[in-house]
Amino acid sequence: MGPVIPVVIIEKADDAIPLADALAEGGINVIEVTLRSGAAPEAIALIARERPEMRIGAGTVLNPGQMRMVKDAGADFAVSPGAYPDLLKSAKNEGMVLLPGAATASEMMELMAEGFSAMKFFPATAAGGPGYLKALASPLPDAVFCPTGGITAKTAADWLTLPNVICVGGSWVAPKEMLAAGDFDTITANARACSALI
Repeated sequence: MGPVIPVVIIEKADDAIPLADALAEGGINVIEVTLRSGAAPEAIALIARERPEMRIGAGTVLNPGQMRMVKDAGADFAVSPGAYPDLLKSAKNEGMVLLPGAATASEMMELMAEGFSAMKFFPATAAGGPGYLKALASPLPDAVFCPTGGITAKTAADWLTLPNVICVGGSWVAPKEMLAAGDFDTITANARACSALI
């Protein structure tokens, strides 16, 4: 997995494979397709079936029903903006790798107690930025994070230098306006820039 996971909203399932190919050409082999459009489950299934070398994540998974749905669609992992017991239980029951969201030390400690050491820090910028997460590295040395929310191409490196950050989630790589315009060349260029980050 590289330094940036593109977080995307796919409005048309027909864009799924061209998007996956554009990212792969730019050196990115992982994608998070959020469940913020009706086309998301079909897009996940298409990428899982047609581009098995691409690690496909399902984002904005909010409940056990969605967890089951994305598992059936072929997602490799799920991402949630937060967490609660039934959601964590459903991930374990489905055998689904989950990156649960957390924004406070207490939420992080609760997730660690449930066996989750890798988490999504969300909403990253609004919840305190790199300084906040850096301050948690010493008291929570076993927790690692994928910050998402408000991160840009210019600020990604600020996060990636933190000792407890394994990657960042970025919606700037393939925003829905770029997808709607079919601008896959720019998406490939954005992916290349992400691959060059430390």
